[in-house]
Amino acid sequence: LGRSFLPEFQEGTLVLSAVTLPGTSLAESGALGRRLEEILLDHPAVAETARRTGRAELDEHAQGSNSAEIDVRLDLEGREYGEVLEELRTAVAVVPGIQVTFGQPIGHRIDHMLSGTRASIAVNVFGPELGELRRLAREIETVAAAVPGTADVTMEQQADVPQLRIRMDRGAMAAEGVTPAELAEAIDVAFAGEVVSQVLEDRRAVDLVVRYAGSWREDAAAVRNSWISLPDGRFVTLETLASVDRDAGPNMISRENVQRKIVVQANTAGRDVGSVVEEIRREVAEQVSLPDGYYLEYGGQFEAAGEATRLILGLSLVSLTLIVLLLYGEFGSFRQAFLVLVNLPLALVGGVVAVVLAGGVLNLATLVGFITLFGIAVRNGILMVSHYNHLLDEGVPLDEAVWRGSMERLNPIFMTALTAGLALLPLALAGGEPGNEIQSPLAVVVLGGLLSSLLLNMVVVPVLYRRYGSTGRGREATRRTA
Repeated sequence: LGRSFLPEFQEGTLVLSAVTLPGTSLAESGALGRRLEEILLDHPAVAETARRTGRAELDEHAQGSNSAEIDVRLDLEGREYGEVLEELRTAVAVVPGIQVTFGQPIGHRIDHMLSGTRASIAVNVFGPELGELRRLAREIETVAAAVPGTADVTMEQQADVPQLRIRMDRGAMAAEGVTPAELAEAIDVAFAGEVVSQVLEDRRAVDLVVRYAGSWREDAAAVRNSWISLPDGRFVTLETLASVDRDAGPNMISRENVQRKIVVQANTAGRDVGSVVEEIRREVAEQVSLPDGYYLEYGGQFEAAGEATRLILGLSLVSLTLIVLLLYGEFGSFRQAFLVLVNLPLALVGGVVAVVLAGGVLNLATLVGFITLFGIAVRNGILMVSHYNHLLDEGVPLDEAVWRGSMERLNPIFMTALTAGLALLPLALAGGEPGNEIQSPLAVVVLGGLLSSLLLNMVVVPVLYRRYGSTGRGREATRRTA
């Protein structure tokens, strides 16, 4: 079976993350965004769009003017969501120089919370040298894009942007009596500015910033000729104390745990996240050679799914142990306690078959469905075994007790299963409806497990009880009757 964290939501709205080259002006980024919106609106399933370009510096997820988010409201009447998504991906691919990642509002936020990206899979490349990181990330991007079932495979945007690099001349500074700290502070105040007060304007407080006029900051020559004050009150030009040169540097350096990193992200289309990640791991290990000091970490939904699965399995084992102890306290026999638990594999059969028929993907919703199903199945076993014991205690022979007990418990067990099944049937049938994505897989598992548990429980449990579960009660009842 495939693995995923949560079922794919049907929110009726898409969120497109469109990123072009760093340093792209706001006007050019806006033009590219409008071009994308025009392409999207040409599709008959797109009702309307709305775009946000860039995010403010103090925003929790600050973005430059080269980034945009487009909200797309869909009208899926008579159309399949997967087909529409594939057609839109193909349509926007014609716009050059822009990376587009498709998602949905809630899904995007879940992905960002889990992996720090807007995609369900994130490959984090760690290492000391930025140039080598870029090379490795490009290789991984190529390998991941060739894996069937991947979509929106993109590497974190990296580009060298023009900079002015100021290198201090320690000898000249010593001759003029200037320390590195004093020169660094003077440069920071002169060109970046410093808040010295606040001005009240119409009940608003506006920072008053002091810095050099724009004519002293407009190019390298102006920066070289800008004045720097010395401790003795004299002024010298900046080029007297430092060299000012044009250079190029990275637009952004991402770090995690003090390590430099670059992220390659991807979504899935037509396959579950778990199998896609496993194939990406295998292909990257075979085709990409990592130098010493460089390593990979895979993150995203599959990682959260693994953690959640381990937690659920651990808690289930603890619960199962407590259930066995409670059953032993009820029946006074571990043999009968485990006889009741035979219903778990009987229910598991139908639940697994239902998952396979519904797409073959395990997620948190299906795991919760299995837990619910096991509770119902154990209850049915308790009803039968306790009634067998009751009949034997009244002196009914073993064979007659098993037959009578089974027939007398047939209607109660069937009615409880039918009640649960009828309640869950609408949820199972509405699997493609918005808002029902979590409930539908749960309902499918419980329905399938109820069917197999009901049929096998009425055949297997009586036979096993007659052979192993009577714990001597049947023989005592037979002797008393004789």
